[in-house]
Amino acid sequence: MAQTCLTLTLAQPYSLPISLEDHRAAACRGKKGGAIAVTKTDTTTTTTGNCGPTAKGGWAAAFAVAASVFAIVPAGAQAQTTGSIFQGFQPFQAPQPAAPERAGHPLMQPEAIAQAQANFPNCIAAMQPLAQAKGVSPASYARLTAGLEPDMKIMDFMDSQPEFSKALGDYVTMLVSENRVTKGKEMLAKYKPIFDRVEKAFGVDRYVVAAIWGIETSYGDPKGIGGRSVLRSTATLACIGRRQDYFRDEYLATLQIIDKGDVPADHMKGSWAGAFGPTQFMPTSFQRYAVDFDGDGHRNVVDSIPDVIASTANNLKLDGWQFGQTWGYEVELPANFDYRYVDRTKRYSLGQWASLGVRRANGQAFPRSTDTAFLLLPAGAKGPAFLMLPNFGAILKYNPADAYALAIGHLSDRLRGGGNFVQAWPAEERALSRTERMELQTRLVQMGYDIGTVDGVLGQKTRVAVQNFQVRAGLVPDGYPNVEVLQRLRQ
Repeated sequence: MAQTCLTLTLAQPYSLPISLEDHRAAACRGKKGGAIAVTKTDTTTTTTGNCGPTAKGGWAAAFAVAASVFAIVPAGAQAQTTGSIFQGFQPFQAPQPAAPERAGHPLMQPEAIAQAQANFPNCIAAMQPLAQAKGVSPASYARLTAGLEPDMKIMDFMDSQPEFSKALGDYVTMLVSENRVTKGKEMLAKYKPIFDRVEKAFGVDRYVVAAIWGIETSYGDPKGIGGRSVLRSTATLACIGRRQDYFRDEYLATLQIIDKGDVPADHMKGSWAGAFGPTQFMPTSFQRYAVDFDGDGHRNVVDSIPDVIASTANNLKLDGWQFGQTWGYEVELPANFDYRYVDRTKRYSLGQWASLGVRRANGQAFPRSTDTAFLLLPAGAKGPAFLMLPNFGAILKYNPADAYALAIGHLSDRLRGGGNFVQAWPAEERALSRTERMELQTRLVQMGYDIGTVDGVLGQKTRVAVQNFQVRAGLVPDGYPNVEVLQRLRQ
């Protein structure tokens, strides 16, 4: 009998590009049988149906799910769901989050969007002096923008925020698939001379560069890279919608890249938000980090594998990558461990951690006892534990979510020849929905804890408050905001 595996209605912007195909794939990872239907209206995208074995999608969908676990969402983000999640329980009336941006932000109102669309030619013309100030001649500007029209479908993507309730471990496991490991090892072997030179020139571990390549686009799969014109996408977002100031710089950087001849205009294809190339550079990031490593006079992070690998390594280097160090270690904690050490502001040497009874999960010794690290329990005390070194922070600067950085680190270890994590992820754990996260924060505030803003984003203040509440309630104080904590707060 066919079974509907998931119904999602998107209704809010997300910081990552999520294509319709990604949405379809994310709805049914790991399910079997049937097919997925995606329907759209003017304001929503809904995925329902039975999950087929061939559903695929880029990293964005998978990471969007993982990021949701860590609440990497803007204030006001909310997915519309049906049915009560409180069985036999009178739902708590938490403060309502801000309405989805299209309804709440003045520049996302239908009338404002229509006016901006009509004014698009004037907006483009008004940015010509800005482009000229950055070295793009009037003639070049006229040539590059001739016939340029807005891509209004982007407004739907900009207004989309899926709400998932899968556990982080499921998505790290999904991202670090055997297929990605196999393909990554093939790419490392195929381009070994380039990786040798890049590693020597930039002092960045080849395996983490390959892992970013794999997680971002499955090593350059066109579906992962995206097929939208970066010039058209950034121009649209620079003139229409609520993030015009941000995307104006991306648009101008795109013009510079094309005008200088680094990447041909018809090769500048990417996500709706403008990320392009096998390792998904935003145009302004390209300006900061891209290098010409093949010596042809162009920094081409689309067509030149040497430039792709070297530019990604340079990005990590400038973001603080420390050569000779790893990103982190999976560790086992001793019985009766004091979980108040779970705090990323508390950094101790590996030797100090060892004196507290913390050991590597694989039984090996820490290579350098003087390296400093903080303790991270991404799934709470019931899941794997990690000591995170400064290089974990360098990965976070590439994309600021623990789920992403953990997947990159783990894939790099697998490409190096390492195995899966020793400790299992909690089998029954699920992420709190945004409604539940809002409720948790509100209840903490009512009890006198400082969590900052009640916005559904589980940041450091919320985790500290959870930890303090857990101590008070006699729970394991791991700072992990899960269903158990919420249930205790309701009592």
